[in-house]
Amino acid sequence: MGSDRPGGPLRRFRAQVALRVAGFAAAAGLALFLLLRADWLSGAIAGAAALWLAVDLVRYAERTGRDIQKFLLAVRQSDFSLTFSGPRLGEPFDGLEEEFQRVMETVRRERAETEEQRRFLETLVQHVGVGLLAFDDSGAVTLANAAARRLLGVPHLRRVADLRPAQPAAAEALEALRAGERALVQIERDGAPAQLVLKAEEFKMGQWRQLLVSLQDIHGELEEKETEAWQNLTRVLTHEIMNSMTPISSLAATAEDLLAGLDPCVGDGGPEGCAERLKDAREAMGTVRRRSKDLMGFVQAYRSLALIPRPKFQVVSLRELFGRAERLMRQRFEEERVRFGWSAAPETLEVTADPALVEQVLLNLLLNGLDAVRGRPGGEVRLEASMSERGRPVVTVSDNGGGIAPEAEPKVFIPFFTTKKGGSGIGLSFSRQVMHLHGGSIAVRSDADRGAVFTLKF
Repeated sequence: MGSDRPGGPLRRFRAQVALRVAGFAAAAGLALFLLLRADWLSGAIAGAAALWLAVDLVRYAERTGRDIQKFLLAVRQSDFSLTFSGPRLGEPFDGLEEEFQRVMETVRRERAETEEQRRFLETLVQHVGVGLLAFDDSGAVTLANAAARRLLGVPHLRRVADLRPAQPAAAEALEALRAGERALVQIERDGAPAQLVLKAEEFKMGQWRQLLVSLQDIHGELEEKETEAWQNLTRVLTHEIMNSMTPISSLAATAEDLLAGLDPCVGDGGPEGCAERLKDAREAMGTVRRRSKDLMGFVQAYRSLALIPRPKFQVVSLRELFGRAERLMRQRFEEERVRFGWSAAPETLEVTADPALVEQVLLNLLLNGLDAVRGRPGGEVRLEASMSERGRPVVTVSDNGGGIAPEAEPKVFIPFFTTKKGGSGIGLSFSRQVMHLHGGSIAVRSDADRGAVFTLKF
């Protein structure tokens, strides 16, 4: 029980040291005594014994200091493979060695847990859907997750300035951004426009200030809201116009019938004057009826924008869709002497879609392409399907016509907007709504005198 008292090991340590000191003094004194009596052999043996006892004493006293030094060095260098399994120092220091070992094992375990948490957080940041970008005051990027690189269209990013060649607007916005601020920037990615919302927050890593920016593409959401607004407007306008035009058309038809049954000889001015007035009235009523009917048909066409049916999804071969579109359009292309071709790579490429709605979209785009090349020598319209870098089906409809005017290009998907004489302005708006219902998108890229390319992404 006495060995458990705090002073027990220390007293035994002093006793061990005192015993070794006494042994050393005795051996040294004996060696000196024998050497003075000229007993060289015995004196040498006693001297060697004294030397061994001195070395043992020093080693006994310094071994703990070396272990402490090794322990501190291992902590400083983050080397947690160190063990204390060397020669035992004796009972007084057994507890110290065991405590050293426990500390090393605890630090080693906590280090492993910290490393696992770090790897988990890195994996989480890389797989999160929101783009995350962190950089310091000098513009050096310390974090760019997969979503951020995909949104910005760059495989690697070391500095914010490296974005300037590919995305100058994004680079300028990021460099001007401050903590707590938000910014909206428009960029182009894979030939399609994108609207990025940037939000910045500041944090510190040690003494270094970092700016953490989240990036999110809201282009799809903006288009959906815009489409919804146009649909609501169309519903209101068509409802009000139809309510007004229906009785007008009905009354015009009734008045026309009544006038047709009147006696032309009744009225002032004699039979000839009466007949002339009745003729003019019938013609006026006929004009009102025809124009009312035309206007109702016109409004009914726009009403279709707000009444697109929900898609009936099924797996469809794009080769089958393209072949069907070719059969429907072949005569038109032959009459206009316009070349038409299509391809799908791979040939087995499929989409999950409503075939009737997608077919209507393809026909709208092919008709637009035909109008764009009409009367131009060597006119050609092509329909192609491929896989994007992200493994998604992409369909393009291209022509080599005159292209779309730069000021008109941003407006082509707005309902009722058209650049064609006699056009209704609903074809492209209808196409965009269909693609949104499929969870996809439609975009256009046009170059003056080099034609236009419409891209459908599913």
